[in-house]
Amino acid sequence: MNYGWRTFVARAAICIAALACTARLALGAQQYSLVPSVGAPPADLPAALRDVVAADGTEVKGPSGVLCDLWLRKEVPVAASASQELGVTFGQISEGTLIGVMRIGTDTTDYRNQKVKAGLYTLRYAWAPVDGNHTGIAPQRDFALLSPVAEDSDPATIPRDEALKRSAKTTGTKHPSVWSLWPGDDSASAPALKYQDDSESWLLTFRLALAGGAKLSVGMVVFGHAPEA
Repeated sequence: MNYGWRTFVARAAICIAALACTARLALGAQQYSLVPSVGAPPADLPAALRDVVAADGTEVKGPSGVLCDLWLRKEVPVAASASQELGVTFGQISEGTLIGVMRIGTDTTDYRNQKVKAGLYTLRYAWAPVDGNHTGIAPQRDFALLSPVAEDSDPATIPRDEALKRSAKTTGTKHPSVWSLWPGDDSASAPALKYQDDSESWLLTFRLALAGGAKLSVGMVVFGHAPEA
C-alpha cells in the first residue's frame, strides 16, 4: 500500500468517526423534557385498566410534541418467589404482569427501532430470551411489552406467550414492541428523565409500587435503540 492510499484511508476513517460522533451529539442535543404530573388517564381507557392504574401520570415531551404519557399500576403483583434467572433485574415480577398504561402522543420507535403509532397501550413485564438473536441488546434482560389497549384490556397477569402475541399487534410483525427496563437509583428523585451517553438513549426513571408496600426503582428507555437495531 503506497503512502497516498494510506493517507486517504486514514482521513476517511477520521471522517467516519467524526460523523458518528456528530450523530451521537445530535441525539443527545434533541430536547426532551419531563412533566411530572399530567392528571388522570384518558377517558377512553377501559374501566378495568383505569381501576388499577394511578390517578396521575407522567409526560415526556420531545422535539415533535408529546412523546408519551405514562400511568403506572397502583400496586404491581409480585411472584410467589423471586426469579434468579441470569441477567434479570426485576425477578420479583412475573412475566406477563401489567405494570402500567402508556399513551404514545407522536409516532415513534421502540428499543428495537420498530415503528410505533400514536395510541393507547398497556405495558407488561417480560424477559429477553437467551439466544444468539438477543445477545448484547441491553445490559439486562428486563423489558416492557407494549400492546394496544384494544387487544389487551384485562389487567390480570397473562402467560408470556400471550403477552408476546398481543404486543406483536403493535408492530404488525412477528416481533413484539419492546421497551428496555433498567435498574433505577434508589437515592435519586423520581420521576426523572436523563440522557445516557453510553447507550445514547433517554431514560425515564420512576418508582414502581409493589404489592406489600415495597417500592422498586425502575428506568425505561423512552427514546433510543439497541446497539444493533
